Amino acid sequence: MPNEVFRQARVVVIDDVQANLRLLESSLRTMGLGQVHSFSESALGLEWLQQNPWDLLLLDLDMPAPDGFAILQALSARDRTAQQVILVTALGDAASRRRGLELGGNDHLTKPVDLPEVLLRVRNCLQLSYAHRQLEQERAALEERVQERTARLRDSYQAVIRALARAAVYKDNETGNHIMRIGETAALMARQIGAPETWVELLRLAAPMHDVGKIGIPDHILLKPGKLTPEEFDIMTQHARIGHAILADRGHSSLLKLAAEIALNHHEKWDGSGYPAGLKGEEIPISARIVALCDVYDALRSSRPYKQGWSAEKTQAFILEQSGKHFDPKGVEIMAGLFDEIERIRDSLRDP
Repeated sequence: MPNEVFRQARVVVIDDVQANLRLLESSLRTMGLGQVHSFSESALGLEWLQQNPWDLLLLDLDMPAPDGFAILQALSARDRTAQQVILVTALGDAASRRRGLELGGNDHLTKPVDLPEVLLRVRNCLQLSYAHRQLEQERAALEERVQERTARLRDSYQAVIRALARAAVYKDNETGNHIMRIGETAALMARQIGAPETWVELLRLAAPMHDVGKIGIPDHILLKPGKLTPEEFDIMTQHARIGHAILADRGHSSLLKLAAEIALNHHEKWDGSGYPAGLKGEEIPISARIVALCDVYDALRSSRPYKQGWSAEKTQAFILEQSGKHFDPKGVEIMAGLFDEIERIRDSLRDP
């Protein structure tokens, strides 16, 4: 324990006998302690302890109210390693010692005290307090470094995910802002249904990857301006399984697991007429039901080289009309209550 730290240690003495108080205070100052606070009135001492930082308390037990036991009870919430208490008392019976230690005392001295022993015990307690504080500071610093590195790793991971989503965008006629809007709108809906915030954030990141499987669709089909033939449509539907295959992670990534689930199921329909598996109702994962709504809404509202975007009113009427057909009725009800906020997201993430 550095001498300077020792000198700055905050030590408190509470004893209702003035002679004992002066003896202990002078002895502590002689050993080099510069911050010694003495109280003969226990109530004033307790008030000071509760309002100020301190490292060590030398406490008499047998005093007018509040006695030492009451003070220990009042300080029960303290960190007992960082703020040490030495019981200094004439109560020599074992029951009193045990009670004082059970209430939070760290050490015990019986009056009349042996001053060299007092000084040794004070130094030992202060060294324990200092070591504990150093460990806590090191733990906090280590935790901060771990959080910083975790944040950098998460940022890098998310950058890779966004790059993967953009790769699919460049194959299609969609824009980068389209996939960002899907993520933001999906997160908005998930929060509205009361999903945990961790899942909301996962959905925000996973939703933009819903069409990543389009990377595997031939350009002459993917970019065809006219209606697809039945054979071409069959090939187009494969993008859901391709996306799942790309994103399915045999490791333990919650994000990729959710993204794969969405990619596979976001073209399923509530009435069972969707693809690739013809799932219906609540067989469709809630993540895919949310993204289906967000994707269709944004696609209808967006203008592309081959089509003019719909108005907000026409799009919203279509969403409501498809409740129980294409879309989850509860999801439609939630989205209807968020139409204004969804339009604000569109305004903030407009296409170039």
